[in-house]
Amino acid sequence: MDKITKEKLDKYFKITGEALGKVKFKTPENVNFTKVAEDFLDMAQRYYDDAKHFRDKGDIVTAFAALNYAHGFLDAGARLGVFDVHDSRLFTVD
Repeated sequence: MDKITKEKLDKYFKITGEALGKVKFKTPENVNFTKVAEDFLDMAQRYYDDAKHFRDKGDIVTAFAALNYAHGFLDAGARLGVFDVHDSRLFTVD
């Protein structure tokens, strides 16, 4: 698959819209930021690996989506401050 169909786009809009609607603020008392950083990096690597798997199967659209999830975890970690990055080309920091 190498085209973003209306159905595929609608699916991702629905998932993300639903997720946005469920988010609530939480201020945890004891946060282990090293664990947070490790988890974010692990998730980014897993989505990156998934993207390669989907690309190799020819599912370019899902590969692209997985790459965006991977980069989203990296960028979120950078914005949260658990990753020490100073590159505004790759991250929404600085």
